[in-house]
Amino acid sequence: MGTQSLITARLAQLGSQRDWVWRGWQIRYTYIRPALDSTGKQTALPVIFLHGFGSALGQWRSNLKPLGEQHHIYALDFLGFGASEKAPARYSVWLWADLVYDFWRTFIGKPAVIIGHSLGSLIGLTAVANHPEMACGLAFLTLPDSQPKQPPAWARSVERIFANHLLLLPLFEIVRQPWLLRRVLQTIYIRQELVDDELVALFATPPQDRGALAVFCRLSQSRSDDNYSPTVKDLLPGLRPPILLIWGQEDRVVPFAGAGQFKQLNPNVRLVEIENAGHCAFDEYPEKVNQEIIDWIDQEVRASVSPAAG
Repeated sequence: MGTQSLITARLAQLGSQRDWVWRGWQIRYTYIRPALDSTGKQTALPVIFLHGFGSALGQWRSNLKPLGEQHHIYALDFLGFGASEKAPARYSVWLWADLVYDFWRTFIGKPAVIIGHSLGSLIGLTAVANHPEMACGLAFLTLPDSQPKQPPAWARSVERIFANHLLLLPLFEIVRQPWLLRRVLQTIYIRQELVDDELVALFATPPQDRGALAVFCRLSQSRSDDNYSPTVKDLLPGLRPPILLIWGQEDRVVPFAGAGQFKQLNPNVRLVEIENAGHCAFDEYPEKVNQEIIDWIDQEVRASVSPAAG
């Protein structure tokens, strides 16, 4: 089966996919409706999944359906990623947070559980900090410490100068090759047997889209901007909903050693460690992660919301 056929077959199992126009740009999303309970009533909560950097809603290949048995599931591809438009935008965490808020306001309109992975966690954190009415619970599958120590202003200027089409084209042609993506994923996953053709296709297909090189350049430029992202320490302490923080102990991308600081910033944080898991614990041990999320929703999130919000 070819690369496109592989990813198409998997995405067909990830709910009912649609396209939505946001600020004139096409955004891909999917949703899953749960069955009625034994009384014929729906007691499900809305749940929004937010993917990580360079990924797409397909990364939740082992998570959407299990949680969709009990809850209303939504997942979207951020602008510039996945099957969403490769737009000539000024990319930043703020932009993607606006996208998530507008998506919530358009399709949901009541408190939801926000589940994010890495960059998606930071985006969800930003969106909810700006619009607290969005969330009744937050689950972060690793939370990157935004705005690490920046290089001097002159160095950031040099980075932006070199982030142009002509200089980045050779690099872009290399990094989007499936063989290289496979090797990179094998350094991220502790369980390397899970780095299959399907997973590689998830990352290799979007960079072939029209406009992908321009997005690559814009991301290279914007990530060196001072205003690319807020800081976690500024946003996390003010959050009131229950917070679940799930982290792979062997995470090489965002090391587990930094997880403890977030419990100190907010007493609502519940930290769960996943042994022998890397940056993508939700995909390496989906049954365990799914159950942790389901139990947390039942035990902590439902207790924090009124019956009318369910």
